[in-house]
Amino acid sequence: MSNAGNTRSVAIDLTEFRRGWRVVLLAMLGLAVAANASLLYAFGALVIPLQNAFGWSRGELQPAISFLFGGAVVGAQMVGWFNQRWGMRRVTVLSLIALSVTFALMLLMGRSIWWLYLICALLPIAGMGTMHITWTHLVNLWFDRNRGLALALMLSGTGLSASLIPSAVTWSVARWGWQAAFLLLALLPLVLVVPLALRWLETPQDRQAASKEAVVAQEPVSGMAYRDAMRSARFWTINIALAMVVAAMVTMVSNTVPLLRDKGLSAAEASQVFGSFGLSLIGGRVLVGYLIDRLWAPGVAAVALVMPALGCLLLSTTGANQPGILALATLLIGIGAGAEFDIAAYLMARYFGMRDYGRLFGVHVALITIAAALAPWLFGLIYTATGSYTTMLAICGTAFLIGPMLLLPLGRYPSFTTRNLANELSSLSCH
Repeated sequence: MSNAGNTRSVAIDLTEFRRGWRVVLLAMLGLAVAANASLLYAFGALVIPLQNAFGWSRGELQPAISFLFGGAVVGAQMVGWFNQRWGMRRVTVLSLIALSVTFALMLLMGRSIWWLYLICALLPIAGMGTMHITWTHLVNLWFDRNRGLALALMLSGTGLSASLIPSAVTWSVARWGWQAAFLLLALLPLVLVVPLALRWLETPQDRQAASKEAVVAQEPVSGMAYRDAMRSARFWTINIALAMVVAAMVTMVSNTVPLLRDKGLSAAEASQVFGSFGLSLIGGRVLVGYLIDRLWAPGVAAVALVMPALGCLLLSTTGANQPGILALATLLIGIGAGAEFDIAAYLMARYFGMRDYGRLFGVHVALITIAAALAPWLFGLIYTATGSYTTMLAICGTAFLIGPMLLLPLGRYPSFTTRNLANELSSLSCH
């Protein structure tokens, strides 16, 4: 029994997936190549090559992630308006092309680290249409009964990035230098996503407008008004709780490979251990998505999001002679990373509806991105001051414990979020 009051079968209803599987696949790949995923997961493997090439310290390199997420704050506020004004399809395709061009500009990087900072800030602005806001909005419009699972499958795109990009970057850098890594990141959006976006990117409203059976008047999307949601204690509780988790998660993602190298692992060994992060991110995301369709989402979140705290503890107490334990630690962190955005997108849709989802989720993404942008800068200072990752692990572990507990008082889902999009889509022709 779901908290929304509907009986949910253990079996998966495939009706929505028959109509929307293309959208899920497109969104998965689109999210995998977005700057906030691809560069974030490549960064750990790039730290030492950039140190060797330019002489920059780790403390100097960490703010690059802060600039990346600082740019994402700007992009998050722009993309909702751009999608509404010019259409999701047009904005997304242009964003994919602009993202590739901006990644290619990294090849012009010289000795000044400010070029790295500048391009990192520009990447999520140029690629604004590839951010979570677009893809979760699209999937939320197509799915209701299997919304959690659909979001989980879509958001597994970041798991693909986490499991494949570090090793691909390490391999390419070893053979052709650091420039090859940025060229690889530039090619991914053009090769993997642009062709599919041109063919498959559409909303249910687009499908209705194109269908000969479309009705003239469409039922308005239900939900809480933007102004009312901004005054809601629930909205800010979700923001604060997940900001703590995301800040700690971004810190762990960008520092785990260098941390493992400091323990004595080689670049290849560290990338292989970190590969368990990507696998658990995908597995944890799918499992959590399945469960939140059937159980109360804040309760599921509280369990999933505290697991990285144990991962932090294991990383702080395990040496290089126990690679299995180190892999387990990164696996536990990956489970939490797999749950965070799935839970955020689901909670926003269930507690506030789809009426102003794009604007509300844009605010949420901006707020957690600010937290994520400040975290690497803060922990860069801590590492410079202490020369180790011990303090970072203690702070992140504490955030992983407190943040999820804040979600437990959210209460029942409002009734307006039970609107079943399957009824609206039943009249659509399948293309």
